[in-house]
Amino acid sequence: MRIDLHTHSLVSDGTDTPTHLVRKAAAAGLDAVALTDHDTFDGIAEAKLAAEALGVEVLGGVEMSTQLGGKSVHVLGYGCDPHDQVLLEELARVRVGRSDRVPAMVARLTELGLPLSVDDVLAQAGGASLGRPHVADAMVAKGYVARRDEAFERYLYEGGPAYVDRYCTPLSAAIDLIHEARGVAVLAHPWGRGRREDLPEPYLAELANEYRLDGVEVDHPDHDDATRAELRALASALGLLATGSSDYHGLGKTRNPLGVFTTDPDVYAEIGRRIRARGGVA
Repeated sequence: MRIDLHTHSLVSDGTDTPTHLVRKAAAAGLDAVALTDHDTFDGIAEAKLAAEALGVEVLGGVEMSTQLGGKSVHVLGYGCDPHDQVLLEELARVRVGRSDRVPAMVARLTELGLPLSVDDVLAQAGGASLGRPHVADAMVAKGYVARRDEAFERYLYEGGPAYVDRYCTPLSAAIDLIHEARGVAVLAHPWGRGRREDLPEPYLAELANEYRLDGVEVDHPDHDDATRAELRALASALGLLATGSSDYHGLGKTRNPLGVFTTDPDVYAEIGRRIRARGGVA
């Protein structure tokens, strides 16, 4: 059984509809896929409907934008009740933080000699979860950069010349919200892109012991072989589930094809068991 537990559709910052994503998952030989759009559940119903005809399991998920000590950290929530009002209100607050900074970002780019409007950015968005990738896509459409990654590398990275801060849920609170919505909480790519110092081993232990974190995403394109080995050993020592996934974004990321990394079937079964035990949506 091949299982990819981290994918995005155009409901957030991917480039495929939920339906097309599921079709591509089936074509890639995946048996199960989690749709984990940023700060929204809006694509899950469509993905599950598409999956019925393809024999692919779809696990509903969300990737929450959180912060720890002023640094951005993402956490995946699997099997949450998509109607949980407290969680929905927090996700809406995060999305407002995303969209509210767009005018400031395009103003900075314009000052840098790269004229851009909010309408240019909105034209790239397929759903309610607006973010930096859509600014990057607008820059590509204008011919300012060749690809989304280049926009991030030159202008949109944290602290970059066009970066604007925004509201994110505190990490520990996000884990609590996922659990209160009867879901399973897994840290996304925790040591990718130089983030190891933001989530050192003692803090991962605190998240596991004090906040009941369920797992960590070990096998991910942003983790090299040595990082994956260290994270796997740490997850085992802390009793955390170790997941694997692509972080697929369609054309939005070039190193993340569906199924490039997968989750062990026993781990997937345990995630489902926990969701069902908590009353979530497996």
